[in-house]
Amino acid sequence: MIFALLNFFLLLFVIANALTMPKLSRNLSSNHSIALHIPMRNESENVIELVEMLKTQSYPNAHHFYILDDNSTDDTYSLLSIAINGDERFSLIRGSEPPAGWIGKTWALEQLLTTSKEEIIISLDADVRITSEALSRAVSTLDTYKLDFLSIYPRQIVTSFGQRMVQPLLQWSWLSTLILRVTMRSTNPAFAVANGQFFIVRRNAISGYSEVAHQVLDDMELARVLLRNGHKGSVINGGEIAQCHMYSSFVELRAGYAKSLWKAFGSIAGTIVAITFIFASGIAPIILIAMGSAWGWFAFEFIVLSRIISAFVTRGKIIDSLMHPISSIILIYLIIYSWSVRKSVQWKGRTL
Repeated sequence: MIFALLNFFLLLFVIANALTMPKLSRNLSSNHSIALHIPMRNESENVIELVEMLKTQSYPNAHHFYILDDNSTDDTYSLLSIAINGDERFSLIRGSEPPAGWIGKTWALEQLLTTSKEEIIISLDADVRITSEALSRAVSTLDTYKLDFLSIYPRQIVTSFGQRMVQPLLQWSWLSTLILRVTMRSTNPAFAVANGQFFIVRRNAISGYSEVAHQVLDDMELARVLLRNGHKGSVINGGEIAQCHMYSSFVELRAGYAKSLWKAFGSIAGTIVAITFIFASGIAPIILIAMGSAWGWFAFEFIVLSRIISAFVTRGKIIDSLMHPISSIILIYLIIYSWSVRKSVQWKGRTL
């Protein structure tokens, strides 16, 4: 019964968010100047498509694209030079190696922040693709809800079985545990949710990245810092205007999660609580069903329905919701794997 009750409450949260969560503005006008910050390291496969996409942006006010090559060991910089081809809307920067106490991405973001001067800072990952109206709608959304920062969650493109099992859990996790209409009015750091793939912040709310200099989960930690400093923000479903294909294989996916999952829950105790929650909501119902328990069926139906609604809201694959127990098993494996390799994690050729 307790597992069915747990999953029923998760379902209620998802339904509440589906009905009430903040939506992207459709207003395309803005009075703000914006700086788009894109750190890139060994991203040669993304360069051409990224630059061509940025050239189609229809933002109506002053805007500039700042791209920093973070000491790539491939031909990212040369390809950027060719693709930009003198377009004055772009600034191409050669980044320096991170000093002691910093990791590569946070140092790259710090350098970008000190280079630009615009009112609104938008950080975008190199593998994110946005529509021509994305910047306008994103900034208008920030203004509509009177927020200081906004994490726009792209639609996650999944092409392999492993990706289909794991990636949808990202959006489901915050849809099923927070009521966004409530948390967006709070400055409690415990309610922080963020995704650095597409992140907007007002310049007057951020003094730099030094407080998250060494944080692998820099997006979540930055959101906590901003909330702690009295700034309001939220996560919002951005599937209409942005999409991201993070990984091309399960090996890449495992490597990506290995660098961050061990930090995601704060401590070993927090990790144990998270694994217990994942087991109770996703795996225990199947065990109860195998034992002939009707409560197991209720628990399974509630969790699958919550996943179906989440998939519908975020433009995911609804059919994958039925395999939530498999998703739970894989996620627990990834958490344990992340802890086992945490002292030797490498990303983009750097040890973290």
